[in-house]
Amino acid sequence: MLRLSFLFIYIFIFCVSLHSQSEDEKITVIGDSLVGKFVEGESVREVIGNVKLVQGNVVVNCNKAIQYLARNEAELIGNVIATQDSVTLKTEKGYYFGNLRKTKSTSGIILDDTEVVLSADSGEYFFDESRAFFQTNVKLIDSTTTLTSDELTYFKNLDKSIAIGNVNINDRDNIITADTLTHFRETKYSLADGNVSIKNLKDNLTIFGEHLEDDGQLKYTLINKNPLLMQVDTTFNIDEVDERRISIDTLLIKSDVMESFRSGTNVFKATDSVKILRGGFASVNDLTTYYRDEEKIITDKISDDASRPVLWYENSQLMGDSITIYLEEGQIKNLLVNYNSFMLSRNKFFDKRFDQTSSDSVHLYFSNNRLEQAEFSGKVQSIYYLYDDDVPNGLVKSTAHKAVIVFLENEIDQVRLFDSPTSEYHPEVKVEGLERTFTLPKFVLKENRPISKYFILNQQREDE
Repeated sequence: MLRLSFLFIYIFIFCVSLHSQSEDEKITVIGDSLVGKFVEGESVREVIGNVKLVQGNVVVNCNKAIQYLARNEAELIGNVIATQDSVTLKTEKGYYFGNLRKTKSTSGIILDDTEVVLSADSGEYFFDESRAFFQTNVKLIDSTTTLTSDELTYFKNLDKSIAIGNVNINDRDNIITADTLTHFRETKYSLADGNVSIKNLKDNLTIFGEHLEDDGQLKYTLINKNPLLMQVDTTFNIDEVDERRISIDTLLIKSDVMESFRSGTNVFKATDSVKILRGGFASVNDLTTYYRDEEKIITDKISDDASRPVLWYENSQLMGDSITIYLEEGQIKNLLVNYNSFMLSRNKFFDKRFDQTSSDSVHLYFSNNRLEQAEFSGKVQSIYYLYDDDVPNGLVKSTAHKAVIVFLENEIDQVRLFDSPTSEYHPEVKVEGLERTFTLPKFVLKENRPISKYFILNQQREDE
């Protein structure tokens, strides 16, 4: 008998629990007036005036509601305001799904959770998951960031947003655009894919690519798929046949990987298959580090057995283990080549004749982006062709511990040798037709000089 009593008590408690759970799942709707009717065999209530819909901790107020009892749903009309804890949703017309604990609107919707304001032409909010899915003209705003896209999923509890289509995120310092982007608001961490660009507003510098990772707290950016950097100092034009032309003051850098460090320092790094172009300057190397605050660019070998960096200026080619370019207000001031340096210049009238100088290091000085002087130090060897009124007149081979070359209009004007200089003259009769036999041991002619067309067309090709 005692066991039966406990059984009845258990059944009673279980039934009360089920009843309470069921009541909590059912939506209740009250208002100033209520009209009940059947529509196509379904029980419907029409509630008008000061309408209040309640389901657990979800409360919806509106002017009018049409409640579908069997479906546990309601159509919401006029000045709709839904709240749950710190979340407020506003729209002019919406729909509430009680079984899914979800609201939906296609009449313009705004979500405010005190941390972000999210708006769009249409959207859904899942109350149990604290998740929003908004579409068309989506905008998310917080204290430091504005994000726009075609559609966006917002996870309130995770402070996470996944945006798709025409994504644009502006955090005052940078503007990121992409096809898709995942953004963590609290940590300011973003992952972007597809037609990615990040523009630094202060430096007028933009990096393009196909995949980006940006850590706003560490102020670190990584682009490791098809990256291209462009820093425009003047203009970037498109002519009548839609062929892009880049001005002389535009810096272009392309590589396999690019990184930007903005915490404490302002450093940009390009790694693997690096190509650089700026006006008459171009370079191919394994590693480029651009110290923007110091206006300094360093190109290096990645390893001892890697290829040496190559730099071209006008009709000259430079090589060395490390090349450092010093800028002043965006203009190249001087250039230093360290270790195993080699410089050659092709004559503009005799393309088989190369003036050559090898040394331990070379320091080049520029004025208004024109080469004025080159200073060579340590184990200097040189070959220079001679001309009388542009008529070939043999060459001179020399050695010294130091050499200074003065340029005039990008052509050699004077050559000065110091510390135990030696030289020997080779007359034209022994030079003509045999130019390639007069080369220094470090002589290497590189034919892979980057041009502006390569950067644009290569980018377009890889984007297709």
